[in-house]
Amino acid sequence: MMIYYVAGVVIAYLLGSIPTAVWVGRVWHGIDVREHGSKNAGATNTFRVLGKKAGIVVLSVDIIKGIVAAGLPFLLLGNAVDKDTVTNIQVLSALSAVLGHVFPIFAGFRGGKGVATSLGVIIGLHPLTAAICLGVFLTVFISSGFVSLGAMTSALLFPLVIIFFFQEDSPFLIGFSILLSCAVILAHRKNIGRLIAGNENKMNLFKK
Repeated sequence: MMIYYVAGVVIAYLLGSIPTAVWVGRVWHGIDVREHGSKNAGATNTFRVLGKKAGIVVLSVDIIKGIVAAGLPFLLLGNAVDKDTVTNIQVLSALSAVLGHVFPIFAGFRGGKGVATSLGVIIGLHPLTAAICLGVFLTVFISSGFVSLGAMTSALLFPLVIIFFFQEDSPFLIGFSILLSCAVILAHRKNIGRLIAGNENKMNLFKK
């Protein structure tokens, strides 16, 4: 089975490494989004720098990357193995996809914070948890105007929902949920500083 673990990790990393924001910026607008705005190669910065059309494309593709990565075990193995093995490969593939987004081999290892791809892998791993986390994210974001606050709140909620609400018993899944939550918070450490200082950038979802 080791070959399937390795294949899942490698393919998922390459999927995650697709630098959607960088490529959309260069092809459609002739700029590198990492040189503008927050200098982050993610959907939020794309919305701010390039507008809604480009932002929606980047957000959608980055989420799809995560969904496909989490679904790789089913493509590689089908129903040929037990559930625990599939879950383990799913978790490793999901982690690899997020790492690929943050450190993309196709863009000099300078990527985004992995929030959209993280949502994608959560959808692939546990759709009901993803729905809850997405609902919380939208509630916090729309009410506060802070994308970062919504992302961190939903990230903190992810392991709590997995462990206490759905009472999942997979060590791989539980460990991944905690690790991903910590990684998202760490990726937003500068945003935390700006939130405390009162100078974090807001975004109006409905503004034209």
